Amino acid sequence: MPRNDRMTTHRPRRTALHFVLPSLGICLPALAQNPDLGTTRAALERWVETRSVLGKEQRDWLLGKDLLESRIQLVQREIETVRARTAEAVKNTAEADQKRGELVAENERLLAAATGLQGGIAALETRVRALLQRLPEALRERASVKTLAQRLPEAAATTKLSLSERYLNVVGLLNEVDKFQREVTVTSEVRKLADGSSAEVTAVYLGIAQGFYVSNNGKAAGYGAATADGWQWTAADGAAERIRQVVAILKNEHPAVFVPVPAKLQ
Repeated sequence: MPRNDRMTTHRPRRTALHFVLPSLGICLPALAQNPDLGTTRAALERWVETRSVLGKEQRDWLLGKDLLESRIQLVQREIETVRARTAEAVKNTAEADQKRGELVAENERLLAAATGLQGGIAALETRVRALLQRLPEALRERASVKTLAQRLPEAAATTKLSLSERYLNVVGLLNEVDKFQREVTVTSEVRKLADGSSAEVTAVYLGIAQGFYVSNNGKAAGYGAATADGWQWTAADGAAERIRQVVAILKNEHPAVFVPVPAKLQ
């Protein structure tokens, strides 16, 4: 038994040595090639550090690449938007230029027409001013006629009234004249008689063509008409009764009958 124990304890030692020697055989050549183990360790650490840095740089590069691609896509979309807006602006500009050209042509046409109207209104104002002198006093003294007549410019070249305002004045006066022309007007007036005295009379106007008057006492009468020198009255006391009858008919105080009255024809 003791012998067996010695044999048992001795066999494991030969086995351990058997495994250790090959390991030493592997390490010895490496130690022979790299005698400075610290240098090898430092190199290995630098290699590991370099790999780490390279990995980080690669990750950063990939992240930067993704960001750059996203930025490029965003810029491309912005460029497309700008191009679309530019095309729309060019289109709108072309349309605006065309519209401007049309407006310039229309403005030139209107200016040419206004130039012709400018000379036309001056002639109309002169004629209307002359017409006012031929109207009976009953029409000339109407408030609307007096207001419009006062607005007629004395000098067309220096007036501050616009072309439209000047035409409105002329049209307004002609409307008043036309309205009076289509009516039979009965009014009370103070008139100077043939003997030089003044008396209140009743005047009848058949538009602006003819007029008659008769005094309230029925003794004085006359007829009138427009002339180049203005409205003129002519005494006709012999026709006083007939003119008085005309007045009564117009006031519904007498049945309508045919009444001959004097008249002055131009």
